[in-house]
Amino acid sequence: MRLTQYPIQVLLIFAKEDNQSNGFWWACDRAGYRCNVAWTLESALECFLDKHQEIIVIDHRNSKYFDQFMENSSVTACYNELVQIEHGEVRSQFKLRACNALFTALDHCQEAVEITSEDHVIQYVNPAFERMMGYCKGELIGKELTELPKSDKNSADLLDNINTFIKKGKEWQGVYYARRKSGDSIQQHVKITPVMDIFFCFVLTESGSYKCKNRRKDSVDVKSITSQSSDAPSLQTRRYSSMARIHSMTIEAPITKVINIINAAQENSPITVAEALDRVLEILRTTELYSPQLGTKDEDPHTSDLVGGLMNDGLRRLSGNEYVFSKNMNLSHTHLPVPNTISDVPPCIAQLLDNEESWDFNIFELEAVTNKRPLVYLGLKVFARFGVSEFLNCSEATLRAWLQVIEANYHSSNSYHNSTHAADVLHATAFFLGKERVKGSLDHLDEVAALIAATIHDVDHPGRTNSFLCNAGSELAVLYNDTAVLESHHTALAFQLTTKDSKYNIFKNIDRNRYRTLRQAIIDMVLATEMTKHFEHVNKFVNSINKPMNDGSNTECTTNIKNFPDNQTLIKRMMIKCADVANPCRPLELCIEWAGRISEEYFAQTDEEKRQGLPVVMPVFDRNTCSIPKSQISFIDYFITDMFDAWDAFAHLPVLMQHLANNYKHWKTLDDLKCKSLRLPSENNN
Repeated sequence: MRLTQYPIQVLLIFAKEDNQSNGFWWACDRAGYRCNVAWTLESALECFLDKHQEIIVIDHRNSKYFDQFMENSSVTACYNELVQIEHGEVRSQFKLRACNALFTALDHCQEAVEITSEDHVIQYVNPAFERMMGYCKGELIGKELTELPKSDKNSADLLDNINTFIKKGKEWQGVYYARRKSGDSIQQHVKITPVMDIFFCFVLTESGSYKCKNRRKDSVDVKSITSQSSDAPSLQTRRYSSMARIHSMTIEAPITKVINIINAAQENSPITVAEALDRVLEILRTTELYSPQLGTKDEDPHTSDLVGGLMNDGLRRLSGNEYVFSKNMNLSHTHLPVPNTISDVPPCIAQLLDNEESWDFNIFELEAVTNKRPLVYLGLKVFARFGVSEFLNCSEATLRAWLQVIEANYHSSNSYHNSTHAADVLHATAFFLGKERVKGSLDHLDEVAALIAATIHDVDHPGRTNSFLCNAGSELAVLYNDTAVLESHHTALAFQLTTKDSKYNIFKNIDRNRYRTLRQAIIDMVLATEMTKHFEHVNKFVNSINKPMNDGSNTECTTNIKNFPDNQTLIKRMMIKCADVANPCRPLELCIEWAGRISEEYFAQTDEEKRQGLPVVMPVFDRNTCSIPKSQISFIDYFITDMFDAWDAFAHLPVLMQHLANNYKHWKTLDDLKCKSLRLPSENNN
């Protein structure tokens, strides 16, 4: 017998046709149920034996055993009641029909299963449990768990902890030691789940409501219990718990499989090894598996501050301190006309853009000649090269207007997080998309999504970190629950700006499905730039992309990536992450300029934190004492080197890796000479 039958079948048993019967008929039609109507007892019985309907509505209005019925022939009321019955009682009935099949499956299950009542009286054990524990079923059924020998390896309060979970209706999962009939202790990975079984039959009564009538004596009318507190004890007496002890479970989660293997290895290990494995298990059960744990006082303070500032969403909320940043909606760019088309770009800008495909492209020169509007001009050139307008089926005028409104919402007053940074990230993304293996792994939609994500990824950035906004109790931090505050804001605002006016809505001509796919890809990439999950993204890329790539050919690697969208997602995340923090891999002069700009922005944040009495997120970024070379060395060591090693292994980026080595050498030289500035004093004088 099937667990579910669709469409649901309904039998209406009425003495005559009237508004009430018609109400249920049309309600069934609206709900998509298959409906039969019987006007006599004989036809009702015949119809039920033939169809076995899941819902039966019986008209008892004319019965002398019931009070006056208050009719409700509203189709909506009938529809609502039928849907409630389907989602409650009918689906419960389907589950009950499966009981025999389930117990047959348990009998043949390879894992050990034990079921007890709420009072811990054993109701059922399967053959696998008998084999594992050495008992026969007859020796266990009907016995309380307390009657069986206990292992002394469990902690004294373990059973109390388990019972606390069960009484609250929660699952408990963990390691439990049981004692076999032979007296040996056995370690089990146990999952204990409380279960309640309730089953009803519904009839239409004269009371004017749809009242439950129990088909089984030990059923419980939950509706009456929730409204009548005097019935509450009956709920407790009819509640059953189910305990399943499962050995060598096959669980989908890889981390759980690892934990199970370690648990099994502990059983026959020497005490020193078992203790070491306990420590391993403790680490594996943490939620921050991918985040390296720094020591406290002995670690480099620059590294500690960078990690605290970039990888935390906030320290603590201080009441009374509100930080509200202003939106720079109208930047004063009056000296340079906006191009109508790509061919309309001024010659000095066009000449610079001829070199935009080179990694050594100087974004600061473009910033200067465009009066701090590099994003529009670079965006037009890059988007044209990748056929973005054609993919989106939008005009170049619409694309240009969109780039203008996005750039206008970057803050030119920020020393680092401005539209020049956005243009730099767009340039890096386009460069990566041109690499052979990246190009062969992604579709055109992925390319378009990546370019748009790079363009919008920091729009309306206030020049302060997530930690600052959370500590200050900013409106954005409250709105986004202190989680990925800025990244969530960047994407939300970008889509709001894009869709609010047709003249710069670049998505207006693509179909709904393509738009949703594109939107999701853009959001995912921008959220990947949030640093709290940095190591998770890098480690997933290494394990899912780098390692399989080393085991096979380039063709096999590309084919496997294209066959698995999750792998494409990992590549897009890694690409925008590397583009976002590629400054240490730029030519030395560009690297130095970016280092000065980000340092100034962090200095300004520290100044404001001190003024407002907020926690200072990154104390080393005090403009009077900070060593910029040390901060760059820490950033490269902790965040950049491993990530770009992995990205280079996939995309093949020898030029970038050479720049990284040269730049690191520059910062080390300055640090060795106790120089705290961007350059040696002699170089500054020159």
